[in-house]
Amino acid sequence: IIFYEGRNFQGRSYECSSDCYDTYSHFNCCNSIRVMGGHWVGYEKPNYMGYQYVLGRGEYPDFHHWMGFNNCIRSCQMFPPYRGAYRMRIYNRPDMYGNMMEFTDDCPNVYDRFGHHGIYSSNCMEGFWTFYEHPNYRGRQYFLRPGEYRACMDWGCMNPMIGSFRRMRSSLM
Repeated sequence: IIFYEGRNFQGRSYECSSDCYDTYSHFNCCNSIRVMGGHWVGYEKPNYMGYQYVLGRGEYPDFHHWMGFNNCIRSCQMFPPYRGAYRMRIYNRPDMYGNMMEFTDDCPNVYDRFGHHGIYSSNCMEGFWTFYEHPNYRGRQYFLRPGEYRACMDWGCMNPMIGSFRRMRSSLM
């Protein structure tokens, strides 16, 4: 992955090939990105905190192209391609309580499929997933790896209102 300070791949750049918990010493701001390979999650703050941006192979000439809220990328993580099955359970209450629904595929509109506006907890049993704040894969993004998420804060969110989610697949990356 290559980060550029200027839009349209201009200005100072930094090429990264592994996790970086703090990018500040390499560049001041990030206005464009080229992902040459791999699966990446960029974070607005150091130590993998703040807004999350799932980045697949391709070019992002300005921060709007990765659905960025600003030009800050302060840490990033690379994840290996995943080619196995996908399976996740979502719940309308914290701690894996309440109504539950299991998914093995993408969901463009959580309310239409689940009947609830909020996902308060989740169990990602197989595969990597991305939650989106709004339907049709828009808004803030939250990357989930396999594991139990007993409250929305566990995936970095203060508000359990998730509008859509999808599998993090090689074809999207």
